[in-house]
Amino acid sequence: MTEYRKFKKVLVANRGEIAIRVARACKEMGIKVVAVYSDVDRNALHVRYADEAYHIGASPAAESYLDIDKIINVAVKSGCDAIHPGYGFLAENSEFVKACESNNITFIGPNTESMYILGDKTRARKRMMEAGVPVVPGMKDPVKDLDDALAKADEIGYPIMFKASAGGGGKGMRIVNSADELSSLYGLAKGEALNAFGDDRMYIEKYIENPRHVEIQVARDKYGNAVHLYERECSIQRRHQKVIEESPSTAINDEVRHKMGEAAIKAVAASNYDSVGTVEFLVDKNMDFYFLEVNTRLQVEHPVSEMVTGLDIVKIQIGIAEGKPLTHKQEEIHQIGHAIECRIYAEDPDKNFMPSPGLIYGLRFPDGPGVRNDCGVYVGGEVPIYYDPMVAKLIVWAKDREAAIARMKRALSEYVIKGIKTTIPFHQKVLRNENFLKGNITTDFVDKEVLAVPQPRKGSKEVAIAAASIKEFLREKEANKKLVEFAETCSGGSPWKYAGREASLFGTNFGDIYKYST
Repeated sequence: MTEYRKFKKVLVANRGEIAIRVARACKEMGIKVVAVYSDVDRNALHVRYADEAYHIGASPAAESYLDIDKIINVAVKSGCDAIHPGYGFLAENSEFVKACESNNITFIGPNTESMYILGDKTRARKRMMEAGVPVVPGMKDPVKDLDDALAKADEIGYPIMFKASAGGGGKGMRIVNSADELSSLYGLAKGEALNAFGDDRMYIEKYIENPRHVEIQVARDKYGNAVHLYERECSIQRRHQKVIEESPSTAINDEVRHKMGEAAIKAVAASNYDSVGTVEFLVDKNMDFYFLEVNTRLQVEHPVSEMVTGLDIVKIQIGIAEGKPLTHKQEEIHQIGHAIECRIYAEDPDKNFMPSPGLIYGLRFPDGPGVRNDCGVYVGGEVPIYYDPMVAKLIVWAKDREAAIARMKRALSEYVIKGIKTTIPFHQKVLRNENFLKGNITTDFVDKEVLAVPQPRKGSKEVAIAAASIKEFLREKEANKKLVEFAETCSGGSPWKYAGREASLFGTNFGDIYKYST
């Protein structure tokens, strides 16, 4: 029998917008919030928002947000009942879960058994096949060496997808069209997987041509009760990374939607799952769907499902971890209206999405009916180069897809971030595309329809890193100058004078509303 344990204090082992999103849910549940931060995040928004905050190390993630011992020590020292990992960093690290358990701290996520099964793609495929969940044709076990990979690829038939067993986020993943291609990139893909996940095991599956990426949000409690919160369309991707998500999907009908929901619940039941999670599928042109993986954590795009169902997924996740049974039955959950999310990255879309770190010296958020902005930055704050460059998620809801697209266009036009380059122009370009408007999208949509970027030349990665470093140095000099101006203006003289100065800086009239965090 599972014991109910009401949390009084939760440590959020993350940063940026997701740390704030989780903290908000905790505060609404009457739970105190503990933040952790690295050197560069000392003045970050999530640190300011928390009830308590503790320094855990240097700026590189390996010395701070990925350091299990430091995070556990803070949780123990501050008297936390539980740790919420957010997404990324340690969210799917089974060793972190074990460390929590060893210190009588609840990990807000699935149990170690289900994480072990689902955290490895080959193990997950085996379990899904046993449970009768449709999977993409491919290997049950990782490849042994290059000869084994070539033999298996010939057996499955090109094109194939060469993937990291422990991977995610598109790293260590390659579409391969021939034996020569496989031979040339075999070592490169394994090296990328090793660097990203500490595990270079690879496997092969059949590449589904022109697929849609559709995922099902699920929740399963510790008593075996499970529900799904319908699907999210995630086909708008760049380098296998989702950038725009929406719900419902235009790729499936109600019959397929029902079948996918049942398959997703079957998938989590087969692994004795006990948290919120996402079951991802590939959908072909005939609306046949195939299991891809289970993300054993909160997803970046979870607000899309929240907007169409009216449910708070983070609160559900925390409640399950406390030992509460699910409060909703499947027949009580409805998909209403249409929601779209755009991920706002600190990247320059005109320069092959080069990172654009730096000081934010001006900020205006979109507002109005049906608009939600999950953000982790503020005026005077800095976007560092050390972490994922996503600074915000803009989500809209409307009665149907056409109205949601119109609302997103309007919201993007209102969004102003000064001091860094962002992907807002890229999103505006996608939303103007005729095939996107018609719902004719696949996972290669961005490459074919939006970006006319030539293949990177050999050595371009190194050049990009060097250029980013130089850019950061120059931005730091400029940031120091602007901070001095910022401080001088705010410390002396009227705030109305400052507001007027900013209005002229933005090139807008004084009637516009600007939101600042000080």
